[in-house]
Order: sequence, then structure tokens, then C-alpha cells
Amino acid sequence: MVRDIELQCENSGKICTYPLGTTLGEIAGSMEVSLPSPILGAYVNNRVKPLDFELVKPKKIEFFDYSNTDGQRMYLRSLSFVLYVAMRNIWPETQLKIDHAISKGYYCEIENLGRPLTDQDVWTLREEMGELIDKDLPISRKRVLTEEAVEIFGQEGLFRKAELFKEYGRIYAPILCLAERRDFFYGHVLPSTGYLKHFGVEKYYDGLLLRVPNPESPNELEPVVRQEKLFGIFREHKEWAGILQIEDIAGLNEQVRQKRAGEIIKISEALHEKKIVEIANQIYARRDKVNLVLIAGPSSSGKTTFSKRLGIQLAVVGMRPISISLDDFFVDRAHTPRDESGDYDFEALEAIDIEYFNEFLTKLMNGETVESPVFDFHRGERVLKGEMLKLEENSILIIEGIHGLNPGLIPGIDSERTFKIFISALTQISIDEHTYIPTTDNRLLRRIIRDSKYRGYDARTTIQRWPSVRRGEDTHIFPYQENADVMFNSALIYELGVLKRYAEHLLELVPENAPEYAEAVRLLVFISYFYPISAQEIPPTSVLREFLGGSSFNY
Repeated sequence: MVRDIELQCENSGKICTYPLGTTLGEIAGSMEVSLPSPILGAYVNNRVKPLDFELVKPKKIEFFDYSNTDGQRMYLRSLSFVLYVAMRNIWPETQLKIDHAISKGYYCEIENLGRPLTDQDVWTLREEMGELIDKDLPISRKRVLTEEAVEIFGQEGLFRKAELFKEYGRIYAPILCLAERRDFFYGHVLPSTGYLKHFGVEKYYDGLLLRVPNPESPNELEPVVRQEKLFGIFREHKEWAGILQIEDIAGLNEQVRQKRAGEIIKISEALHEKKIVEIANQIYARRDKVNLVLIAGPSSSGKTTFSKRLGIQLAVVGMRPISISLDDFFVDRAHTPRDESGDYDFEALEAIDIEYFNEFLTKLMNGETVESPVFDFHRGERVLKGEMLKLEENSILIIEGIHGLNPGLIPGIDSERTFKIFISALTQISIDEHTYIPTTDNRLLRRIIRDSKYRGYDARTTIQRWPSVRRGEDTHIFPYQENADVMFNSALIYELGVLKRYAEHLLELVPENAPEYAEAVRLLVFISYFYPISAQEIPPTSVLREFLGGSSFNY
């Protein structure tokens, strides 16, 4: 006997009944849901589901396309699978390593090729991927005993994935199948290769760059933006991971299991301090010209703590650091620009009183005594509290804020007098061979914890605001990162194990009926793969203390 279920579609506003077991793809077609680009998945009771998901209970559904972040994630996972299958079809003995996002794409390396990758190799790979996509092959998902999944991944040469699944903790595990290859990605994929009409592969340094569509124009690829300095930082973080002999979650979990977490924390923090000392020495070497250090970076990258630690190291070499936060130069709340949603846009350069800031800076650098403002966030206005500043011999100004590298911040000051630093939290480990960890996830978890502890915001509110923050970063911050004299990676190889202990219960409080529930579930699944790490041995000067509490710095 066929039962019908009632479904409410948010896109069309329709409430319809369907036979038990109808898939989301079938429903999207019958409801005539129209989106700017092809439908890739749906939120089902605020959980992300693939188009082949079968409905067996009444649900609220909302379909999404590539303009949606979850649609982009599904596209990338599926395209990564196609890249892997194509590579193994051409070079059966090789392995694929998807390292990190860069230059509006994803940097990948082909291991065990036995020779340098050539342009002809990349052309051949692109052609093979195109053939797999043109055939519209199904990407199927099945569940097998976890022991069998571990064996399958071992046979594929996916040893890091196999190690992680050994700790899966469940009787059955999911695997994905495409042609004769098996793999798994930590999230849903598209039903078939035919959805992946737009992609690119090109030579990039020693590896290749996997290119994806532009979310605003899905029929066009994202433009390649060369990021030489950022790539250098990624190279450095691989060296740090090599020092610690940890390259993925399985490796980190193994160190925790062997009770080496304390040692990992000490070495990670020492690597940070070593880098900060190197930067301080570079500034000191240019002391005859430089008297202004500009520090920029996206939200929750640890700019404030870095600036304080840099100040200490500059003092060690005989300089007199004076720290200034750009946040204290916000325009009064009534004059703050608003974004397209009507919310305050604190990421816009216009949120800073540029004229006032430059007058203040010019007077200070000309030897005058000036009164430093403080922005009262509760009142939404700048106030003066009698704090006077004057540069002395060997003084150096450290200015920290998200717009520190924007040329529009200090148009009248000679760039030769400045030393520019960009801070970001570039996660140093991956989930496994084919799954990198987005740096935005690292920063979002930091922000969720900090907002809860210091600003009274719950995880739902932080997640709700995050897309606006990210849009502001893409517009006002990241375009200027290559202007930096040096970059600093504030991520710590152990930190996600620590953040798990703080973020888990905050994410669990996001209600199921909230749109932010899908993101909370995704983050919970992500951090579930980490063994928890105690914060007890994290020093009080660590960047992480800015978010967790217990810092010896005043903020």
C-alpha cells in the first residue's frame, strides 16, 4: 500500500503530497522550482540533503543552486572525485593530494608520478575529466561494514582516509563509487558527473590548480588571481607540519592518543614565536626608514594578540612600540555604512573615519602630542579619555585592524615609512588526502567561542552574521593581502582539537527550526573527527587565548 507524505516547499510556497520514497530531484521537477542555475541539493528540515535523497516523512524543503555555499561545497566534492578518477585512469600508480584553496581555485599535487608535471599532462587530465563528465556517470553512495570501508580505502591507496575511518566508531560506514573507483568526502555530493559542466585544470607551481565556477556567474570560471606570498605561507605551513610529523586529522589524533598533545602545543607555540621574532628583526633592520607597522587580517585571525606579541619582540631589540587599534577610529554608529541587507557594514573602509585618523597620525608622526580616542561600542560613538600619545626616540607605531593594508587608509603617508603584515588562520592539516580544511571554518569556530564568551552572542547569531562578514572580507580585505611585506599564519596545528571542546555544546544549542541549523550540524560533524585536546598547557600569550580566555594581555 502506497502512502503519501505532505511536503512544504519554501521556494514555491506550495504544499503538495507525494508517494513515500519520492526523491528530492523528482520533487524539484514536479514542483517546477526555478533557480538561476541548476538545482544541486536542498535543505530538508534545515539539514543539507542530496537530490537522490528519498523522503519518507512530512518535511519542509528548500532547494538551492550553485549560488549557495552548500551548493558550492557539493560541486567541489564531486569535481574532486572526478579529478581523482581521471588521474588514476591515466596514471594508475599515482595519488592525488588536494592541499588548500588559493588563487580562486584549489591547489593539488600528483604524488608518485616520478617526474615533473607538464602542461601536456594537465591537458590530458582535463580531457579525461571532460569525458567522465560528458558520460553523466552516476556517483553512488552505499554503506558497508566499517572494517570493509577501511580495507577498500587501503586498496585505493587512501591510507590517511583508512586511518581516520578506523576511528569512525560506527558499525557501518559510507563510501562513494564512480566508475570503478571508491572514495569518500565529508558531506553530500551530486547525483552524477553531468552536473559538473564548468571546471578548469591548469599547471600551477609544481602541481595544478582545480578551477570552479564563479558563484555569481555559474557559467564562467572564477578568474585566477596569482597569490605568490600566500602560496609561500602555505609552503611554510607544510614545513611546520613536517616538523611536527602531522599532516592530517588521523596524524593529530595519533599524537593525542600517545599523550603527546602537550609537546605538540609547545612546539607549535615555539614556531609561532620564532616567526614573530623573525618579523621583528626585519622591521628592526629597516628602522632608519620604517616608523609605522600596519597589521591587517580577516575576522578572528588573531590580529590583536599578534600585534601585542610583535610589540614585545620589538621592545627586545630596543624599539619602543605604541599600539593603536583601528576599531577606535570607527565613525559614530549613526554614520556607519550599511550593506545590501540594511545591516551595519563594519567591514567597509567607510566605517573608519579616514580623515580624522590621518590627521591624528600625521600629527603624531610629526612629533606632536595627541589624544588617543576610544570607541565605546555600547554607545556607538568615539570618546576621549585623556590618553595622550607622543613618539619618542626609537618609537614605532603598530596599527592593527582589518583595513591595515588598504591603500585608501593612509593615502598621504609615504609607503617607504611603513611595514605591512597580513595575518590569516591558514589551517595546517587536512581531513585526508582529498579533503582540505577551509580556513574559514577555523576562524568561524574561533569567533563562535569568542562571541559567546565576550560578546553575549549565541552560535546561531554568529553563524547568521558570518556570510555578511565573509562578503565584507572578500570585498575589503583579501584583495590587498598581497600588498604585505610579510604574512603570518596564526593557525596552530593542534587548535581544532581544543576548539572542539569549547564549540561543541554551543553548536548543539542551535535549534532545528533555525536556518543556521544546517551549518551548525556541518560544523559538529567536522569537529567530531578530532580527539579533544585540553587547553591547560596553552600559554597565556597564545593567539588562541584571545578566543578562549586566560590571556595575559589586556584587550
